[in-house]
Amino acid sequence: MPLTKGACESDISKAITQWEKEYLGRGSLSVKTDIVKDMIIVDLQGVLTPAEYTVCETQEGLISIKRTRNKLVESGSEDLKDIILQLTGETVKSVHTDLSARTGERVIVFKLNNDLAQQFNKE
Repeated sequence: MPLTKGACESDISKAITQWEKEYLGRGSLSVKTDIVKDMIIVDLQGVLTPAEYTVCETQEGLISIKRTRNKLVESGSEDLKDIILQLTGETVKSVHTDLSARTGERVIVFKLNNDLAQQFNKE
């Protein structure tokens, strides 16, 4: 595990971006990760393509893109859990994600079995 909380958060952001590129075919424009108690919160900006924004102009298209994108991330959730385990040594209890098809922002929350933030407070 990295020595500082900031280094760990940065490593998670880089790993999630790499996963996006390899698994989804493209990465988000920016990623910010925060470790809060027993959660890792990943904020991804710019996850949709220009074509997806156009499709999202209708309610039907918005629902379709949101559903498809969520299924894609859920299908790779085991990979994401492995990434978190490798970088933090912590097991992921659950993964929660949502996408705003209007802003192109995705949030992924990893709920851990233990309080990861507390480990950094010991230093």
